[in-house]
Amino acid sequence: MSIKPLGDRVVLKRLASEQKTAGGVILPDSAQEKPLQGEVIAVGSGKLLENGKRSQIEVSVGQKVLFGKYSGTEVKIDGQEVVILDQKEILGVYE
Repeated sequence: MSIKPLGDRVVLKRLASEQKTAGGVILPDSAQEKPLQGEVIAVGSGKLLENGKRSQIEVSVGQKVLFGKYSGTEVKIDGQEVVILDQKEILGVYE
């Protein structure tokens, strides 16, 4: 898959969700919430500022990030579901 987001947008693939609860109950697919964690697979070139320069993107390809429940737009590209969102919708980076 090859995608280049525009401006300050970021493309993520969702990370796998938990299959069990803390008590050990196995959840069926229909009961699982979509994960709010993702891995960055592509970044844009940055938002064009009024002075003609571009802002710097704070995340890079391969980083794991957290994002809001209703953030971004889900699309399917080459059979793979990805989330495209603005950089400002990313809540944080974790390791």
